[in-house]
Amino acid sequence: MSSIPLEEIMRLPVKERLQLAEAIWESVRTNPDAVPLTEAQRAELDRRLEAYRTDPDAGDDWETVLDRIRGRR
Repeated sequence: MSSIPLEEIMRLPVKERLQLAEAIWESVRTNPDAVPLTEAQRAELDRRLEAYRTDPDAGDDWETVLDRIRGRR
């Protein structure tokens, strides 16, 4: 594997750095098993899944959440 110094990457134009970041993210996203979860992360995911299974209608829909994030509510 060839290595490119971080300083060289940081000199790339923003558009090229974004393309590089997207390519890196895509390579991680398509192989999620390569990124192991910590026990704390696994426990939190299990807790959230159980909460959903207990009451799937709890919480807010996506539009409500987006509105709250954008400061409309």
